[in-house]
Amino acid sequence: MNDKSKSLLIVDDDTVYRQRLALAMEKRGFTVHQAESVADGIAVAKAEAPNYAVVDLRLNDGSGLDIVSEIRSVNPDCRVVMLTGYGNIATAVAAIKHGAADYLPKPADADQVEAALLEDKTALPPPPEQPMTADRVRWEHIQRVFEQCDRNVSETARRLRMHRRTLQRILAKYAPRG
Repeated sequence: MNDKSKSLLIVDDDTVYRQRLALAMEKRGFTVHQAESVADGIAVAKAEAPNYAVVDLRLNDGSGLDIVSEIRSVNPDCRVVMLTGYGNIATAVAAIKHGAADYLPKPADADQVEAALLEDKTALPPPPEQPMTADRVRWEHIQRVFEQCDRNVSETARRLRMHRRTLQRILAKYAPRG
């Protein structure tokens, strides 16, 4: 059942996850090509011009967004799904602007990936069963800005317009549930 129309490129620097996902997708009839870096991903994309791609956002040598742009230039009809363990609205918007069709948090299982690759996403998705609480959304936003400021508390507090000591107390706590 493997044919060119179901060619899939998986780019992820987590070797175990990438290989497990590749095996699961092969069992679902995809012809899978793997890469573990931006450079390898671009090279495979140019050589194979896949019809589907699953790309990790953060790779050891750069951003998966660079691969998405290259894939779209080689095959504009390629359906790209972005995976990330660092999900937030800003990166989701960037992925969509670069040409990704969907955006999934890691670790996404093979069923979720296949559904994202093959579904026609013209309608709005159903609301989540258990959406994040407002406290969790706030905590995630603070964590994202803290990481973007290279874990500099003073700079993060300035950008969030909050007192540095307040930020330190927030960062010292565990993430809220939900």
